[in-house]
Amino acid sequence: MLPIEPPPSRFQMPSPLRASPEGLLAAGGDLEPGTILAAYRRGIFPWPDGSGRVLWWSPDPRAILPLDGFHQSRSLKRLRRRGHLTVTADRACPDVIRACGERAEGTWITDQMYDAYVRLHALGWVHSIEVWEDANLVGGVYGVAIGGFYAAESMFHRVNDASKVAVAALVERLAAHGFTLLDVQFQTEHLATLGVVETRRVTYLRHLRDATAVAATF
Repeated sequence: MLPIEPPPSRFQMPSPLRASPEGLLAAGGDLEPGTILAAYRRGIFPWPDGSGRVLWWSPDPRAILPLDGFHQSRSLKRLRRRGHLTVTADRACPDVIRACGERAEGTWITDQMYDAYVRLHALGWVHSIEVWEDANLVGGVYGVAIGGFYAAESMFHRVNDASKVAVAALVERLAAHGFTLLDVQFQTEHLATLGVVETRRVTYLRHLRDATAVAATF
């Protein structure tokens, strides 16, 4: 099923090139589906502050995971070969989003953000990978897909390396379905071990324009 285009946003997104050195671009607005999609199409994403106020970001540099550059450690390969973990797609997307918001280290996924991304999932724009151990959801990742562009928003694990299993499955699915750009927003030491690299914002925006024009489906 093709995603359903929501009504357009009543807000005009500013140029991402106007963002601060840290990436902060604007504050306020709303989290209507049309607003969020307009932001992602311009290289912008929402990330609330501690009070829940919606802030809009476009960092420079931008972190991406090249679909041909994902690094699987030997231990991850062994874990996947064992076969005791089952991977699905879009079977429990709201549960994945909720689990990402319940991580012990804290999260930016407020109830408002949860509701917004569940709405986008219902419209066909947000997709997840789930990792199961028997009937238990033990890991996953979710994000926004527009054409051949996928913006990974968050991941979680309840058993060791289940989130890495989810990312591996996500990369394989995106590559098989014609996606060309996997955005992870910010670089971390952990993400670097998976093959994530940084690119200048102007380069990212060019890749984003090309990727969103690709006729790919999750």
